[in-house]
Amino acid sequence: MRKLIFIAMAVVFSLTSVGAVLAMDKGNKRKGKYIYRKVYKACYQRGEVESVKPPLNPDAKNQAEWTQVFDSKSFDDFGCQEEWTNLSDQDLSHIYTYLHAHAADSPTPLKCK
Repeated sequence: MRKLIFIAMAVVFSLTSVGAVLAMDKGNKRKGKYIYRKVYKACYQRGEVESVKPPLNPDAKNQAEWTQVFDSKSFDDFGCQEEWTNLSDQDLSHIYTYLHAHAADSPTPLKCK
C-alpha cells in the first residue's frame, strides 16, 4: 500500500513540475529580442526616438519588476506607445520572456549592445 501511495505521489509531482516548466516558458527569447529591437527600429524610422537602441536593457529591472510591468501592461517607460499598443499578446509574451530571462537577478543578466 505504501508503495502505491509513493508511486502516485511521484506521478503527481512529476506532472505538476512539467506543467510549471511549460507554463513559464510561453514565449521565445530569440523572437523576443528580435521583436524588442524591431519596435525601436520602427519608432526610430518614424522619428519619435533618437536611437535605434532600446532605452531599457534587460538588466534594468529584476524578474519581479519585469513581471509587474507586463502584468499591468504599463509600457510608459519604454516610449514608442504606438508600436507597443500594436503588438499582439504573443509578441508581448516573447518580449517578456526575453527581458525576464536576462533580468538583473537572473542567472544570465544581459545588456543590449
